[in-house]
Amino acid sequence: MAGAARQATRRAKAPARDPSQVQSLTRALSLLNALAESSDGLALADIAQVVGLAPSTAHRLLTTMQGQRFVRFIAAEGVWQVGVQAFIVGQSFRRARDVLAIARPAMRRLMEESGETVNLYIEEGGEAVCMGQVESRQMMRAISRPGGRVKLHCSGVGKAMLACLPDADVTRILQAHGLPRMTPRTLDTPRKLRADLAGIRERGFSIDDEEHAIGLRCVAAAIRDEDGLPLAAISLSGPLARIGDAALIASGRLVAAAADAVTGQLGGRSTR
Repeated sequence: MAGAARQATRRAKAPARDPSQVQSLTRALSLLNALAESSDGLALADIAQVVGLAPSTAHRLLTTMQGQRFVRFIAAEGVWQVGVQAFIVGQSFRRARDVLAIARPAMRRLMEESGETVNLYIEEGGEAVCMGQVESRQMMRAISRPGGRVKLHCSGVGKAMLACLPDADVTRILQAHGLPRMTPRTLDTPRKLRADLAGIRERGFSIDDEEHAIGLRCVAAAIRDEDGLPLAAISLSGPLARIGDAALIASGRLVAAAADAVTGQLGGRSTR
């Protein structure tokens, strides 16, 4: 247990005191954060050491939170753990989070950095649905209106989300929707698509190289939830004339970084 306390201490030490903060609340939240870092729970002496409090003070705060079910005491093991109310609050955040609202500042920055159109899509009914867009200022630009749908297997956003799914889910989607050819470059067999998904997992972003529309290139990366599953995907797209091979890779890295940043803001888990 002492080892768990030392490990938690490195991550959950109470922050420096801000005069504007309520001290007892800050301390209670520090205790809760410390417990969240420990999978097995912590004894009173250990958790007091982690947050730098006297055991009597830590005990008083813990019993107060226990009354509201934010923590619980496992008497048989003599340890404190996170309680069910903390889980309920976390679930409320999951329901309330607005992916587009949180992602939009990153989407604007991505458009400014790249000069190309940036979109956000979610998966719905085996297709990718456009939820929002930040348009390029270029005269010639890619436009996909909110509400528009694209197939998963031939779009950057679709492949980015497929690459995050378990193999059984990918199989189910392909069986239900097939692999219709949109252009001569569409990946129209399961073998080709699965090889591409493996490449996406390796480099962290997908590439639509004229697979959905001739003359259009796109890169995309998934925004993930706390289980690493796709909540949405951000794409950057533009004409082949502007997005050459070098620009394609550079743009892909920008998109991957933006998607990772939004994933972090949403409390998700990046696998990169």
